[in-house]
Amino acid sequence: MARWPVSVKGVTLDPAGNVLLLRNEREEWELPGGRLDPEDAGPEAAVVRELAEETGWRVEPVELLDSWLYEPLPGRRVLILTYGCRLLTPGQLPVLSEEHRAWGVFPAAEVPGLRMPEGYKRSIARWYGRRAAVRGD
Repeated sequence: MARWPVSVKGVTLDPAGNVLLLRNEREEWELPGGRLDPEDAGPEAAVVRELAEETGWRVEPVELLDSWLYEPLPGRRVLILTYGCRLLTPGQLPVLSEEHRAWGVFPAAEVPGLRMPEGYKRSIARWYGRRAAVRGD
């Protein structure tokens, strides 16, 4: 039976409707988040903790958007769980942790052209789609 580490990621939009992304050491954009910790009450709690640690933003996970296997390095696979999140600190700019090289906020139209795994792009598109459906766009 295969076992993979689990990483939880949050798709969070700023007040202008742009998605928050972080640039990693591979020069790829990624969603904020990280590994489950044994002390986390579950994946949703891990998303809250990870986004606070990596960006300073407080969020509320709203919906599980996707799960997929990612191989960031040859032979190293990670199960990714992505959550659509509501931003609870809309007046606060993100802060950059030592884990990443940069942060950026991007409108939906720019996401397909960014250097990032397709699984992240798919999750971002789903969250934008859910948001549009709720608003009736």
